Amino acid sequence: MGALLLLESRTLLMSLLDELAKLTVIVADTGDIESIKKFQPTDATTNPSLIYAASQMPQYAHLVDEAVAAAKAHAKPDATEADILADALDRTFVNFGVEILKLVPGKVSTELDARLSFDIEGSISRANRIAELYREAGIDVGERLLVKLASTWEGIKAAEVLEKQGIHCNLTLLFSFAQAVACAEADCTLISPFVGRILDWYKKAEGKDFAPQDDPGVLSVTQIYHYYKKYGYKTVVMGASFRNTGEIIELAGCDKLTIGPKLLEELAASQGTIVPRLTVDGAQGFSQPQIHLDEKGFRWMLNQDAMATEKLAEGIRSFTSDIIKLEKVIKGKL
Repeated sequence: MGALLLLESRTLLMSLLDELAKLTVIVADTGDIESIKKFQPTDATTNPSLIYAASQMPQYAHLVDEAVAAAKAHAKPDATEADILADALDRTFVNFGVEILKLVPGKVSTELDARLSFDIEGSISRANRIAELYREAGIDVGERLLVKLASTWEGIKAAEVLEKQGIHCNLTLLFSFAQAVACAEADCTLISPFVGRILDWYKKAEGKDFAPQDDPGVLSVTQIYHYYKKYGYKTVVMGASFRNTGEIIELAGCDKLTIGPKLLEELAASQGTIVPRLTVDGAQGFSQPQIHLDEKGFRWMLNQDAMATEKLAEGIRSFTSDIIKLEKVIKGKL
């Protein structure tokens, strides 16, 4: 009888993924459409590295081929190869995004070329081009698209303009409180603090591991979440770049969490209960005073954070490297 009751109690337990979904909006961090079909998230995020990886899979080659064909067909008579390549790159990102939107009820995040990370006008122009391509595909840009920009001062200022134009933004490569404050003051729709990459830096710098509750990335997102909720900022906090499920569980209750397929699989395969770690009510006891940052204040505060300075630069270089790899693939098809 006791064994039967134990068996029944186990069958009543939900997966950790289902438990998490009761507290937080689950976002799939992948360009792999099959993974999105499997886990059925609300939203999905992509970046140049994920799109490059997906473009190497035979089942998605047609999305690149179609992008190249459309770029060539729409090229102006005086278009250079560089012009056609840039258009084909944007169309590749959009093609993946459109396919993803067939599977998720919410939004897809599509990232701008990382080489525009310090170019306000270039970022605004490219974001409008991305939005135009989504509109041509029949997508409601205001409801279903987030354009991803790096959380540099220039990226944040570009996002501030884009938000006023009705193009909502996801500020990525966010590693510091200074970046989070500037994004909130710019009325950005969403930020993506990179939990795992923050942990990576501290593990290397301090030569030790961290328990999930002491994880520097978890603590960073917790601080940002409490600050936003305490002072009434509308910017959505979406934790990203996780290294383990412990980090994810410690951020249960965060507005959104974007999670890669491997960790989604682990959460789906594990049973248990999750209690909310982050709540709006809990944030009201947050004691840190509100601050305001102009460009000089932002640059100084970011400069004083060695981890954030290094990881932001490293992230931009890494995304740029994968964009160049993707461009080589596309160039071979022109």
